Amino acid sequence: MSREQSIAAVEAYLECFTTKDPSNLPFAEDVTFEGPRMPKLTGRSMVQGFLTHILPMVKSVQLKRNIVEGDYVATIFDMETVSGIDHVCDQIHIVDGKIKAIHAFYYPAEPPATQST
Repeated sequence: MSREQSIAAVEAYLECFTTKDPSNLPFAEDVTFEGPRMPKLTGRSMVQGFLTHILPMVKSVQLKRNIVEGDYVATIFDMETVSGIDHVCDQIHIVDGKIKAIHAFYYPAEPPATQST
């Protein structure tokens, strides 16, 4: 698979945060999703259901960088949510043009410092 095909699959994934519709994502049937403080999700319907649940909380996504190595793409982006900004790095495994696995790593932005008077 070409670098461009891998990037296209990742861009479709990131686009769902804007469209709020994960139904047409190029997921493999046995796709997995792992993230901090949550159990591993397995299967297209489980992962789409999870995304459908969190999408209303996402205001925007700002892509920083995609790093492609073989069948893996590390996509680095800022995700603005109703709770603030999360800095995200997703390791995405792509097989035959389909997203096979997403392993999310993120941390919230530091809140602005407050001054006491």
